[in-house]
Amino acid sequence: MSILPRTCSVPSTSSDADQPPNHYARALVERLRPLNLPEGFSATGVPGVELMFSGCHRPREPLIYEAGLKVVVQGGKLGYLGDREIYYGAGHYLVQAMPLPFECETVASAEEPLLGISITLNRLMLGELVAQLPSEQRGKGQLPTPMAAVPIDDSFGEALLRLAECFSDPVKSRALGNGRLREVVFAALCGPQGESLRRLITDQGHYLRIAEALQFMHEHFKEAITIEQLARSASMSVSHFHHHFKRTTQQSPLQYLKRLRLLKARAMLMGGDQQVAQVALAVGYHSASQFSREYKHYFGSSPGKTAALA
Repeated sequence: MSILPRTCSVPSTSSDADQPPNHYARALVERLRPLNLPEGFSATGVPGVELMFSGCHRPREPLIYEAGLKVVVQGGKLGYLGDREIYYGAGHYLVQAMPLPFECETVASAEEPLLGISITLNRLMLGELVAQLPSEQRGKGQLPTPMAAVPIDDSFGEALLRLAECFSDPVKSRALGNGRLREVVFAALCGPQGESLRRLITDQGHYLRIAEALQFMHEHFKEAITIEQLARSASMSVSHFHHHFKRTTQQSPLQYLKRLRLLKARAMLMGGDQQVAQVALAVGYHSASQFSREYKHYFGSSPGKTAALA
């Protein structure tokens, strides 16, 4: 386990999505390029850390990320969440404190593929690290946005370079990987979007309650879930819960649940080992025809076509 300081400085929240890639991004490209990554996500040997690669442009498409950090060192991504556009190109990282369905375009080509690092946040690790911060840094100011991109700063970049040393060395990965991952997460906690992560541990208000409601929905999406049930579990009135849920996620609870089910269904269909009717039932639909209609409306093609392409 790495030894971390008990204090950290929180830099300015300003960022410029149009600035050129910083030297950390260039150094990380040199670390990742020799790994000859396949399309998609690849394991690194460090639990919770995967590498991202795409050799071609991908048009805007619906997806969902679990709570985590998405670091781009080459290429870029453009996310659409409600009326927001979130660009994270080379030298930036996306901080996603909550799992939010959104739409994303991947900017990549064969000559300049997308390269990046995906880190899934561990709630226990977050809690341990936040506990090391002085009380005045554990949650302050206005509620943050749960999804935003910021430039790689010195603290985050240096920690990420140390973590990247493990990707090509299984011994370092086993011996040092978790400690170096903690350094990266700690740097993010102290970074421009750190407040959105710290609040997951320290907040006792609406922000944490909505985060817990989202976790419940992800664990029980196959079941019949009502707004009344979610509001009751969050100790909020239905109207109060609906208001804060939509303000946080940019969609109503029912819209979120529907999109979550459809995205889970697409992942199952792309696995290629289940029929459409089986998938519909597995994600909580009792009518295969309703599932097919809503799937086609959301993705622009039928579930059968997705299954055929798997």
